Amino acid sequence: MLASLRCALPAFGLLVLAACSRTPEPVAPPAASTAAAPTASAPPSDDARAIAKEAYIYGFPMVDSYRIQHAYFVDKGNPEFKGGWNQIHNTARVFTPKDKAIQTPNSDTPYSALGADLRAEPLVISVPAVQAGRYYSAQFIDLYTFDFAYVGSRATGSDAANFLLVGPNWKGETPKGIKEVIRSETELAFVLFRTQLFDAADIENVKKIQAGYKVQPLSKFLGTSPPPAAPPIDFIAPLTPDAQKTSPEFFGVLNWLLQFAPTHPSETAMMERFAKIGVGAGKPFDVASLSAEQRAALEGGMADAWKAFAEYKATKIDTGKESSADSFGTRAYLNGNYMRRMSAAVLGIYGNAKEEAMYPVYFTDAAGAKLDGANKYTLRFAPGQLPPANAFWSVTMYELPSSLLVDNALNRYLINTPMLPSLKKDADGGITLYIQHASPGKDKEANWLPAPAGPFLVAMRVYWPKPEALDGTWKAPPMERAQ
Repeated sequence: MLASLRCALPAFGLLVLAACSRTPEPVAPPAASTAAAPTASAPPSDDARAIAKEAYIYGFPMVDSYRIQHAYFVDKGNPEFKGGWNQIHNTARVFTPKDKAIQTPNSDTPYSALGADLRAEPLVISVPAVQAGRYYSAQFIDLYTFDFAYVGSRATGSDAANFLLVGPNWKGETPKGIKEVIRSETELAFVLFRTQLFDAADIENVKKIQAGYKVQPLSKFLGTSPPPAAPPIDFIAPLTPDAQKTSPEFFGVLNWLLQFAPTHPSETAMMERFAKIGVGAGKPFDVASLSAEQRAALEGGMADAWKAFAEYKATKIDTGKESSADSFGTRAYLNGNYMRRMSAAVLGIYGNAKEEAMYPVYFTDAAGAKLDGANKYTLRFAPGQLPPANAFWSVTMYELPSSLLVDNALNRYLINTPMLPSLKKDADGGITLYIQHASPGKDKEANWLPAPAGPFLVAMRVYWPKPEALDGTWKAPPMERAQ
């Protein structure tokens, strides 16, 4: 969404392996320590700085996504490690404050994750029949972090079906038994499953649905001999969140990732510009051999990118002129707006396209002041004005700057649709939520969303939004500071 915000280790990852389920070992990465990226023919420093800014805005979502996915699918010593490539890994619980890999995590739907390596052959993804009234989705995300396809309640219905996920170079007819061919423009992709949980007692039902999510190579599905395996991948070390913001090593990681992402025709000229500072698919990038002028230009460009992001957030996101609905989707939908894509990654990596979910986010109150646990707030839904969702809605609390869930005495991190029967209604039938650090009193605790003592943000999620949410007829209510 603004599904995840900037924190320690983001979260839902992508990379993958070949058609089998073994743990990957090495596609040789570009030798990051052998040759200098910028050369003697590099452009003047002012031009290099401008190009570095552009390349950083372009590449940040990819590099940050890789950091998450490395933790999930590569680094066996990482506490967030899920398992091998081309396997579905189920998490049969919702997130709590103990989960620190992804910023602004969704705590409504247990997740299942698949890292897909499509170099050797396509993958067949099978989903079970899911009862009407229970939302589920499979979100397909490529290396660029574009949401390029969906399977699930909204997109394809609740019947059991098989889908074929193919890479950019696959050519073939749709096999018998396949409902739809889904094409990724990158060789590595990520599939994120969400399964609605109604309440704590419902978890066993969710586990049964998760067990029905299956993946297998196309050759196994067809009962034919598999093609030659793709070379094992030698995964490059990711950068820390802080290093991603300032270190020119960022461009080395970007180069490594680009070798799995064939250049889109619309970006050919841009890649030619990036090449002037040594950015390109598989190119070696030796930071140690940069001149002082070259390094300063790259670091200056990175700083400029963050300044541009801060301005974009302050003037577009914080003011409500743009929202998550503008930030997530296909390549065609984003249409070359790379600042939107960077903003989406910083503020909510792996967020859904607006047709699947919308994320009104509160960074400030109705008067424009930043939210803080030193104050008390109310969020009131007038009669008939609850978030219009075909599936469900939720309002979740996150502390800042970590953008993680907030530990509290109630162990309550959100208020959502399944909780409606337990919420107290106002005299007119509306519902008022109390958003504050201390209890509003026993008589109001049913509607209390506990806040931290300091800064925080509140994220609303509207899954499978109705037309009135999409066309702006319905507006999220203001966050009012209580007197």
